[in-house]
Amino acid sequence: MRRVIFPAAAVLAVSLLHVPPASADPPRKTPVAEGYGGAVATVDLEASKAAIAVLRKGGNAVDAAVAAGAVLGVTEPYSAGLAGGGFMVYYDARKRKVFTIDGRETAPKAMGPTTFEGIPFDEGVTSGLSAGVPGTVANWDLALRRFGTLSLRQALQPAVEVASRGFVVDQTFHDQTAANADRFKDFTSTAELYLPNGAPPPVGSVFRNPELAATYRELGRRGPEWLYGGQLGKEVVATVKRPPVTPGSTRNVRPGLMELSDLRDYRALLREPTKVSYKNLDVYGMAPPSSGGSTVGEALNILEALPEVGLHEYLEASRLAYADRGQYVGDIPGVPLDELLSDGFAKERACLIGERAMPHPAAPGDPDGSYGPCAEPGGTATPVAKEGPETTHLVVADRWGNVIAYNLTIESTGGNGIVVPGRGVLLNNELTDFTFGPAPGDPNLPGPGKRPRSSMAPTLVFEKGRPVLAVGSPGGSTIITTVLQILLNRYEWGMDLPEALAAPRATQRNTAQTQAEPAFLQKYQAELEAQGHSFAGNPEIGAATALEFLSRDRVQAVAEPTRRGGGSALVVSSRR
Repeated sequence: MRRVIFPAAAVLAVSLLHVPPASADPPRKTPVAEGYGGAVATVDLEASKAAIAVLRKGGNAVDAAVAAGAVLGVTEPYSAGLAGGGFMVYYDARKRKVFTIDGRETAPKAMGPTTFEGIPFDEGVTSGLSAGVPGTVANWDLALRRFGTLSLRQALQPAVEVASRGFVVDQTFHDQTAANADRFKDFTSTAELYLPNGAPPPVGSVFRNPELAATYRELGRRGPEWLYGGQLGKEVVATVKRPPVTPGSTRNVRPGLMELSDLRDYRALLREPTKVSYKNLDVYGMAPPSSGGSTVGEALNILEALPEVGLHEYLEASRLAYADRGQYVGDIPGVPLDELLSDGFAKERACLIGERAMPHPAAPGDPDGSYGPCAEPGGTATPVAKEGPETTHLVVADRWGNVIAYNLTIESTGGNGIVVPGRGVLLNNELTDFTFGPAPGDPNLPGPGKRPRSSMAPTLVFEKGRPVLAVGSPGGSTIITTVLQILLNRYEWGMDLPEALAAPRATQRNTAQTQAEPAFLQKYQAELEAQGHSFAGNPEIGAATALEFLSRDRVQAVAEPTRRGGGSALVVSSRR
């Protein structure tokens, strides 16, 4: 069976499945928790509970992060899943070193720089053509082998249990399903799973995905090779190349280019993290193909070069950093990362920030290693490409002081909309993160085996060599500004971490208008418009998770209080 939906009133009759009682209200999530022995924050209570259970049984932060990520593939399937990808930034307390793992999806070998030219963006999203070679399973496997203590089979067990017994449908899951219903109905496997009786599952019902439970179970038994060249991989490729379109559908669904050899060739990669110093802090992030570490880091450097930092300066530093991101950052050789993150380049860029918003768009700078007092930029600005607003982020710390910030995604809400028949897994549409073109010289044009540029920005902050904070967010290209604004809220403007996450947000990505949440506009719009800024409303920006060490062993975990339905923060113990 693809799925089973139990009305809330019928749940008690299936006690053998150990399904928690459902009601009109989903289980309560707490956005802030403080305590000892380890902590976690995710968007979802089931995922947070799985991570805490792993920590309590002696697992470490990596074990818990993989377990939580797999559960999110069940309860947040429109944002994450084993057919997606992601990035981990991990601090190993024993080695006293930061490691990063790149599990970003790759383009098939048959994809070239003109593959997406002339294709409408929405048509590219809902197609086999948008599906990148999945990286999440390889990411989990590499993380567990290098840094974990559990096997993949053990780490997947909580997700098997949640997929089998079900979870209570909340308003967010219902609304996301409803928003995707028009395209979900155009694929037989997707409609059967997510549109029972032709409609989204009602809030308060219990949603089960027994096919996904079986897929996780088999993956744990057979190992990653089952995807990367085995039977599951064959089924993924068949779905990409021949999407299961509902008879009578008028949607133009383009077939994809993925081959089984693309899956066999995939590797998750250990990369050196980015690092910048901000005040007395060291900030570590993810290097290309993510633009998160470079763009957050450059903006922090620009701000540190200014005599004072307010919201105007935050928006202008973001504008400049995004201009440089578009010009220089992608999965290409020779990204000038050291210069983009150099103090000299930051000072040259900072001198462009005055009392009023600069003209749109800001041109990129020249990170050539030779910096004057105030060089006028001469390049051409690159428009911000469309990126899906979803993705998910989680943070975990364990009793030994290991810390991980982990972004995982299938790109747009619901990925490409296509469930692999019989497997309960949505495919990603990650390849639409490439520039569609034509755009000669763009570092983010598609290419064989290339990884699309990402905005995911899992971030770790250190003080005097010790981790003090971990943070990240979903939100497509707004991820970078969300993380940057949280860091400024915490370290520049004196907010505590819960306040820093809850504060209203604005995002300037070298666009004509700054997008901002209603509460931000109400409080700051008039003042910033007087300085030349122009605004457009955005009801919700990001859905961050973070944690902070309040002392050597006491941790505060923080999730969103309201955005995307609010998140779930838990600790191993509230007492020493």
